[in-house]
Amino acid sequence: MSNVVVYGAGGTAGSRIVAEAAGRGHRVTAAVRRPESVTWLPAGVHVVTGDVTSARSVTELAADADVTVVAVGGGERALWRDAAENLVTVLRDLPDPPRLIHVGGGATLLTPAGTPYFDEPDFPDEYRDAALGQADALALYRASADGVTWTYVSPPPLEVHPGERTGRYRTGTEHPVTDDRGRSVLTYEDLAVAVVDEIEDPRFENMRFTAAY
Repeated sequence: MSNVVVYGAGGTAGSRIVAEAAGRGHRVTAAVRRPESVTWLPAGVHVVTGDVTSARSVTELAADADVTVVAVGGGERALWRDAAENLVTVLRDLPDPPRLIHVGGGATLLTPAGTPYFDEPDFPDEYRDAALGQADALALYRASADGVTWTYVSPPPLEVHPGERTGRYRTGTEHPVTDDRGRSVLTYEDLAVAVVDEIEDPRFENMRFTAAY
């Protein structure tokens, strides 16, 4: 059993990670900006006010954590790099820092040509800011995360959606995992399975992985 802190616990990915981790018996702290607005998380989950870009918040919640999960969304481009920079700065100075798992952007994965999906001509403009911010965060982890054990998790570039929890998925690293029709698809429920599997059995320390069916 691990002590798991989840930032962005009220969001689409974060709420499912909280439920998956709690369902497997982990002690989960759900860090959200407005705890009073989060009423649907499982019983036994400790809901607190938390801000992943605040050094004080990260320091306080990291004290008893084994793993810190970042699943924040809905911000401008700077949010994700600011979050990554704050986490690395704070955690590397702790005597026994928790592992860090960052649920990042699928559009940072690479096309067969070796370029990120957010550079494709038909990539939706409304997702570009978030994709660039997630790319900034990944670059920071790769360049500056000495002293911190991190994992960056990318869902499929476009086709990730709420749905059934099957408990199955396949993994890759820099390129999307595709099926026999060339599609890369995953539900948020099975993304949560992949994240909690990585909590319980680390296989991608200090690197990025992706998951899909």
